[in-house]
Amino acid sequence: MQKTNRTRRLVRCALLAAVYTVLCLVLGYASFGPVQFRIAEALVMLPVFGPEYIVSSVLGCFLANLLGSTPIDVIFGTAATLVAAAGTWLLRNVRIRGLVIPASLPPVLVNAVIVGALELTFFVPDAAATLPAAAFNALTVGLGEIICCSVLGVGLVKLIETNPALREFFH
Repeated sequence: MQKTNRTRRLVRCALLAAVYTVLCLVLGYASFGPVQFRIAEALVMLPVFGPEYIVSSVLGCFLANLLGSTPIDVIFGTAATLVAAAGTWLLRNVRIRGLVIPASLPPVLVNAVIVGALELTFFVPDAAATLPAAAFNALTVGLGEIICCSVLGVGLVKLIETNPALREFFH
């Protein structure tokens, strides 16, 4: 029985990593670049249901960046997702009116700083490596993350929590 549960968790994680990767690649025009609206980031909210979803988020991000972005994004973007997903897991039990809104803040803040302010400002060729550029990049990435994590991701968690079949799948 325990081996079956481990196998199911492994399959779930692989499936969700694949979904993250495919969403990023299919919606590449919005997933990569200076203004990011990475819908797959909603899946970074899944660590609310268990630490194994940290692995699926990081693996999905790594594969998406490997196949659709730059080597710098493979390193920094994947590291940002690791820190963000771990932060989501740490805040999984903190709720505002029953919603996991606080758990959505690590992806917003971490990606705004690491991807926006650092990666897009200092490692993109011909980027203006200035404080105003860093602030603008952090703002644009942060806004995309608010929509994808704090709105779509929190909604996804609420949907999973209120739907018995989905709740069973994700727990």
